[in-house]
Amino acid sequence: MLQVDLRELARGPVDTAGQLAGSDPLFEGLTVALIEPVHVAGRLQDAGEGRFYWRASLRTRMAGECRRCLTALTVPVVADVDALFSQDPDALEDPSSYPLARDATAIDLRVALREELLLALPQWVVCRDDCRGLCPRCGTDLNAGPCGCPPAVDPRWGGLTALKHKLRD
Repeated sequence: MLQVDLRELARGPVDTAGQLAGSDPLFEGLTVALIEPVHVAGRLQDAGEGRFYWRASLRTRMAGECRRCLTALTVPVVADVDALFSQDPDALEDPSSYPLARDATAIDLRVALREELLLALPQWVVCRDDCRGLCPRCGTDLNAGPCGCPPAVDPRWGGLTALKHKLRD
């Protein structure tokens, strides 16, 4: 129930709950794959003078890949939604406000849901905080152990290395 008839709000706050499949056209264009439906639960209430306040929470899971070692991951996504729908165009200065036509008879909460989901999706994920990633030269997963590559030598230290060898001789 993510579309609410405004006449229902005349009787008091309306509980909103629903779920949308990750493949729903609403999520078209997302750069991540949602592997669970998006579950939404909240409450919509009349805030007076053509304004309606929706407070809800959403949860789902997305497929991801560790930024460091490229391991496939399943990442939980959870967010709180605080949105104001207003028929007054002057009240839309707040970024969490959504316009409603003066003659609107229903509120479609999916617009706010999509925006809050986009904001909640992490840009990148790691499999664990101490992930060592991949060797930049041979591609070995450094979490499994060290690779056989020799230590990297910074060419800027070449002069000092040559001096060290000269002093040793």
